[in-house]
Amino acid sequence: MTRKRITQIFPWLLPIRKRQQLLFFYTRMDLDNNCYAANKLDTGLPHQLFETSCPLYNRETGFNMVYQENKVFNLKLVTATLDNLVIRPKETFSFWKLAHHADRFTPYKEGLVVVNGKLTTTPGGGMCQMSNLLFWVFLHTPLTILERHGHGVKDFPEPPSDAPLGVDATVLEGWLDLKVRNDTASTFQISISFDGERITGCIYTDTDNGLSYKIVNGEVMYYRKDKTVFEEVDVIQQVIKNDSGKCISSKPLYRNHCEIGYQLPAGTPIVEKG
Repeated sequence: MTRKRITQIFPWLLPIRKRQQLLFFYTRMDLDNNCYAANKLDTGLPHQLFETSCPLYNRETGFNMVYQENKVFNLKLVTATLDNLVIRPKETFSFWKLAHHADRFTPYKEGLVVVNGKLTTTPGGGMCQMSNLLFWVFLHTPLTILERHGHGVKDFPEPPSDAPLGVDATVLEGWLDLKVRNDTASTFQISISFDGERITGCIYTDTDNGLSYKIVNGEVMYYRKDKTVFEEVDVIQQVIKNDSGKCISSKPLYRNHCEIGYQLPAGTPIVEKG
């Protein structure tokens, strides 16, 4: 039997616990000796390294579409703190270091989030779409991943996409952040824009070194443990030389692990564990 958290036994303690966690969360960053990216450039850096876009609205949630409109409002609110940000050599990007005060003057609206495995609503909901977008952009750079958290449960099959498995990044203020560090001699700049029903993320650099980056998967494995099916897959970054199109290096970035909350296609190999 799973032991209940004290905030589950005494729900009135939850707001106090959240304030305490936020205090610790930001105090740790103030004291960790990282130099956090905080500056913007009004003009763009000259070399575009990568660009991606995705739909803003999900009409298949089963919830009122007002929550999708609210999500877009929240995304545009946090974009004001992210667009045109530069990450200089030795600087660290933290999603929450920048997004923390995005609602200082205009409050977030109620959007959809997953809490304890269930879809519900909360102010600022939908922020994971921004962290997913940024992480996918960062994977196409030489920036070093310091902190990334995948979603624990995949409730639906992957939609048709050029993206490989396991490249999501969930965030939760006070607990889960998205952080990358610039260990190169180049400067990088984030650009985020909205066009009708799509959001576009780009990253630019001041140095054209003739390289680009491709993300692929290693072998996908499914296994069953205590009647629950899990997916594991390696996420691999390939460095491509632009003039020849050849891969000059390849390195595993991390191994993604998540629970599968839907029925896999018939015949999918599943290893039994435990």
